[in-house]
Amino acid sequence: MTTTFPNQADLILPTAEDVAFAEVSSRELASVRTKKKTTLSILVQNEKEEKQIPIPSSLLRIIQDVLTNMAQGTPVTIVPAHSEFTTQQAADFLNVSRPFVIQLIETKQLPHRMVGTHRRILFSDLLDFKQRNSAARRKALEELSKLDQELGLGYR
Repeated sequence: MTTTFPNQADLILPTAEDVAFAEVSSRELASVRTKKKTTLSILVQNEKEEKQIPIPSSLLRIIQDVLTNMAQGTPVTIVPAHSEFTTQQAADFLNVSRPFVIQLIETKQLPHRMVGTHRRILFSDLLDFKQRNSAARRKALEELSKLDQELGLGYR
């Protein structure tokens, strides 16, 4: 089963009340997160009941990331790694043009699969490409900086 990328309607847009609540929750969660615990649970309360729900400790980081983004007023969504993007969604995610994404696909820099006549790109492949691209840019910047220092062209 393949999941498609969430659309704009799937974004959680934090209200002013959510932002204030997320700021407090994020700080509280950060203090708990630093302590080593093997068993974690969330207490869910409403008017009728109270329930303790166990959660994996690895989920705590994700919850904190969501709260931190909400505290900054940033819309959030969760995208499973196996989600598939259209070429336009991939372009939006990478902040490039759709023709550039198609060029990446055609030069085999970005894996894809065909669904009829349409290309689909795994989110995990997009993340991998983005990391490789960022690493290559950092390396090039470091080399330019080193060359700049060697030639004495740096800012003073």
